[in-house]
Amino acid sequence: MRGDVCVDGDSYHYSFPSTDTRRHSHFKGLKVINFRFSNKVLQNEVDEAVLNIHLQELEPRQNTTSDPDEYFTVTFQVNRVTRNSQGNKASVPYTDNSVKMSRRDLKVGKWLKINVTNMVAEFFRLPRENLAIVVRVQDSKNRMSLVVPHPTSELNNDLIPYIEVSLRDNSHKRTRRTIGMDCTENTKEVRCCRYPLVVNFEEFGWDWIIAPKLYDANYCSGECPFSFLQKFPHTHIVHLAAPQGSGGPCCAPRRMSSITMLYFNHDLEIIYGSIPGMVVESCGCS
Repeated sequence: MRGDVCVDGDSYHYSFPSTDTRRHSHFKGLKVINFRFSNKVLQNEVDEAVLNIHLQELEPRQNTTSDPDEYFTVTFQVNRVTRNSQGNKASVPYTDNSVKMSRRDLKVGKWLKINVTNMVAEFFRLPRENLAIVVRVQDSKNRMSLVVPHPTSELNNDLIPYIEVSLRDNSHKRTRRTIGMDCTENTKEVRCCRYPLVVNFEEFGWDWIIAPKLYDANYCSGECPFSFLQKFPHTHIVHLAAPQGSGGPCCAPRRMSSITMLYFNHDLEIIYGSIPGMVVESCGCS
């Protein structure tokens, strides 16, 4: 996987490093991972940024126990690779933290989330061609060898690091509909209206969806008096004529939009795709 993915408009953005081996370099023995963001994405402000890395034990060291319930303190450091005033490569640390993990987790591999909001926000304010980073992970007592799959690995492209960015974009708050009404649960409106509805995929047990975990689906509800927001007045007239089997006008979605989802397929590969008809943009009587 390569490139970037926008989820639900510009609310979420996912950036994956390039898998082109010619674009990768090393800094102090560590492989540099390059993330690229499109110009459209760089025009937004960063609300939060999280680096997702898959951590795994490379191979057990000799003379160490193999108790699967043994816990290790794993330290990690994320540095941004940039250039100093002399034009030489320099490494700027942004995250230095630790987490406890069991040998069982490290043997099969485990995803780790690292907050890199400050680093990504500074890059957005003064962007370069790529956001270049290096990730250093190790057992605090150096008892085991840990590895983060790199995009140059042909066998682990589904486990390469990626950055999840929540963007602050005021443009998506403008009114996008030309007809219909918006209401809330406290609105004393009986006519057809669009109401907010937030869908939580985790409540369905859909843990195979990576993002978005939540999204604004919205729904339509209300009565349809004669000629109120009627796209098809014929429906109301037919109802008044009351032929057998006819139904009256109902409040229903007038316009729908899609969202883009990031998820795991049956082979545990990260896939993204656009799903149409997921968001109610406007309601009307028809």
